Amino acid sequence: MIYLDNSATTYPKPMKVTKAVEYALKKYGANPGRSGHTMSRESGMEIDKCRRLTAEFFGARNVKDVAFTLNCTQALNIVIKGLLKPGDHVVTSCMEHNAVMRPLRKLEKMNLITFTAVNVYPEEPERTVDAFRRAINSDTALIVCTHASNVWGVRMPIERISALSKIYGIPILVDSAQSAGILPVDVSDFSIDYLCAAGHKGLYGPMGTGILVTHYGDRLDTIIEGGTGTNSMTFCQPKEMPQKFESGTPNMAGISGLRAGIEFVRSKGVSNIFKHEMGLVTYLYDRLKEIRGVELYMPRPRCEYFVPVLSFNVRGYISDEVGKILDAQGIEVRTGLHCAPAAHEYVGTLERGAVRVSPSVFNTKYEINKLVDSVKNIKLRI
Repeated sequence: MIYLDNSATTYPKPMKVTKAVEYALKKYGANPGRSGHTMSRESGMEIDKCRRLTAEFFGARNVKDVAFTLNCTQALNIVIKGLLKPGDHVVTSCMEHNAVMRPLRKLEKMNLITFTAVNVYPEEPERTVDAFRRAINSDTALIVCTHASNVWGVRMPIERISALSKIYGIPILVDSAQSAGILPVDVSDFSIDYLCAAGHKGLYGPMGTGILVTHYGDRLDTIIEGGTGTNSMTFCQPKEMPQKFESGTPNMAGISGLRAGIEFVRSKGVSNIFKHEMGLVTYLYDRLKEIRGVELYMPRPRCEYFVPVLSFNVRGYISDEVGKILDAQGIEVRTGLHCAPAAHEYVGTLERGAVRVSPSVFNTKYEINKLVDSVKNIKLRI
């Protein structure tokens, strides 16, 4: 099997991640922070170890600025629904995942907020930033932006958009689901107010792990309340980070695996991972461009403007048909709309979807060549 669907979740996981999960299931079997016995304390120490590592990895001001969530989607919902008030306006991009678009649409349909999704201009960061600037109005209370498109690989000028948000005094929420572990993401250097990340993608952790990094948790209302192991006498949810957003029993084994995943990424080096994956994607782009009937929608991916994600189609086929052909040959890619119809509508592939290829640090040029050979053998429908 050749696995090239790493934007959905990375596979395989590093051996140290698998071992960390197994060890946690054996040695950290007690509920952390809920009891005073040894295993509970040791479980809590393992979570604290991951929290400290995560805070350092993302440049958080304080270790308590890191809250663990079920996934990036939950983290995004915590911020969007916990921060916005009736009458607020939001500026976002046309490349957003449904983890952003659906919460915004729901709040809009409830007549609570309005939002503007601005056009993005690949390889033209000045025009993109200007589009965000022109969409800001007196009611704008939040800027929400993906760091990189999960469909087209377009890299957003996050540093400049964040600087713009500071000029206007508007908080910014960044979705780093497709960038964490692949691009440097530092909330302090980039002046990011709220950062959401997926633990199971570029950080190589298990599924069921997500991250919210913010120094401004006090500004957010909660959307889930429950047991936190602290202040149990009161019926009120704790106001302090990270307990405020960590109700219920945590994913102990998942968080332990996430710790190992971040350690793996740090040992490899984010820049080295990016260089390897971008090399594969650029090579794939050049090979696909030579094939009659292959439709490419973005310019040749340059490192300063893209991340290692490449989507294409084959003339005469909807993307799902191509995916089935490749799957029958042991090549696994993602097809359809990738939970981001806004990004497809922007490019004009809403009806067909697209075939998405996203390598990981474990993929090789040999595997890319096998994919290219399989695409070459697909008979065109004229």
